[in-house]
Amino acid sequence: MEKLAEPYIIHYPRIVGIADENGENVELIEFFDCIGGAMWSRHHYARSPLVRSVRNVGSTMRYQLVPGQVDLDLVGSAFPAGICGLSIGDREIAVSYLGMGGGGVGASSCRSFAGGVTRCRTDPSGGGRTAGSTVWIPRNQRVLIGVDDTDTPEEGATWTLAHNIARAVEDDESCYLSHTIVQLFPVEFRTKNCVSIVCEFATTNPGRLIGRYRSLLERYTLSDDTGMAAYTGFDPGELVEFAWEAKRGQVDPAAIESLGNGRLRLVMKGRGIVGAVAAIPFYTRYEEALLLCTGKS
Repeated sequence: MEKLAEPYIIHYPRIVGIADENGENVELIEFFDCIGGAMWSRHHYARSPLVRSVRNVGSTMRYQLVPGQVDLDLVGSAFPAGICGLSIGDREIAVSYLGMGGGGVGASSCRSFAGGVTRCRTDPSGGGRTAGSTVWIPRNQRVLIGVDDTDTPEEGATWTLAHNIARAVEDDESCYLSHTIVQLFPVEFRTKNCVSIVCEFATTNPGRLIGRYRSLLERYTLSDDTGMAAYTGFDPGELVEFAWEAKRGQVDPAAIESLGNGRLRLVMKGRGIVGAVAAIPFYTRYEEALLLCTGKS
């Protein structure tokens, strides 16, 4: 007869935290195994005072949080669970959850032993009990790596190479979060479709991650015009205007030099550097990223 090792616990595969430079904002990224439970949490956790927004990206739920400690006025069915605490240290982020009944199981046991959790405090849960947990996770930085022009008319595909390198460099220090294909203006010298790629990471060691990615890109690219750019920071909003210019028409690569406020590294400066930089602010913004502009739109 088949047996269930833990019939009332679903472990979250991984929980990742990214903090801004000033410790004022955190993006909490929960990789989930059960989409029903993740959507239930999204619906109810959004009511927590510390949650500014929440969105579903692939197999993750992303919570934009602010630090603080709050008392949650939990009510069965209406508001049965939420996030009640967030603190940011130099190397760790602590997140506290609280829930009732099944929501308490999710707030305690299901998250306490997730991948990425370095230590935890958890309450007994189940039945109609109110239970919670505090989990500690590494304080990561966001690194966005833009890539363009790795193929030739005869062979290769930038989107596949960028993804496979991202998977290869993922380790205990760096978590590969997302891959976004960005449609650029179809310039005359394109290979065919004129798209670039941005790969998103959460990492405690940006320099090592970028170096390893570059090494593999230099090894496997088929083009002499490859561009690679890396942005280290919570929000690449300062690159948005340039990115839209690259979607609407051909731009001068010289304009890149003044971008990024020190957070942008031009790693490989081939002709594809324009597309590499332009891809960066479109990470996980899939509808905008894939929009084809003809110069009139």
